[in-house]
Amino acid sequence: METRTALVTGAAQGLGQEFAVALAGRGYRVAGLDLVPQPETAEKVLDYVELIGDITDEAQIRQALDHLIGQFGTLHVLVNNAGVYPSRPFEEITPEEWRRIMRVNLEAPFLLTRAVLPYLKAAGRGRVVNIVSAAVLTAPPTMVPYVASKMGLIGFTRSLAAALGPYDITVNAIAPSMVRTATAERTVGADGGFEHVRDQQVVPRIQQPSDLVSTLLYVVDEGSGFLTGQTLNVSGGSAYL
Repeated sequence: METRTALVTGAAQGLGQEFAVALAGRGYRVAGLDLVPQPETAEKVLDYVELIGDITDEAQIRQALDHLIGQFGTLHVLVNNAGVYPSRPFEEITPEEWRRIMRVNLEAPFLLTRAVLPYLKAAGRGRVVNIVSAAVLTAPPTMVPYVASKMGLIGFTRSLAAALGPYDITVNAIAPSMVRTATAERTVGADGGFEHVRDQQVVPRIQQPSDLVSTLLYVVDEGSGFLTGQTLNVSGGSAYL
């Protein structure tokens, strides 16, 4: 069988790194795209291409893809994982910060998906996975722009699934709870955010990156070609779709 290739954004650490390692363990060749170098991820993945670039910049996306295709020749899976999630009162959010959150969380997946689409079509099949959030269901009051961006990404997932289904390309979303990563520790960990979310779940522990791996592998599996346009809520029962 052909060795499949996956591109994961935000692969330098946290959930993106966990996804890259898991895909490699399943036999994928993996490319990681991040703003920063990814030495830890590269150490853990045998067949890995490190791509450094800004996912909100079309030229940098194109340059990264040219390098990926030059190394691997093809692409089958895109995981839109990178995102930002500042937590503060709504009245403190500036228009500039609102636009930044929308660019990273919603516009970047559009730009990336549009850029990789020719390669997915050429491969004859493909998987696009968007990482959203269970926060769209719990609606925390200090994350208004984040929730708005992730709800928009769910709408993008649904409509894009209809557009790409004829090409044997599926599009799905995964909605985690609050995952313990280094970025989340800096953003919401200091004020007890992990414990607050944990106490709203029916599974009474803090979610780890490894809790999302089996869902990702299920969504990208060759046998999951009839699953598309869906949002899989993996949040310990903090909310229900």
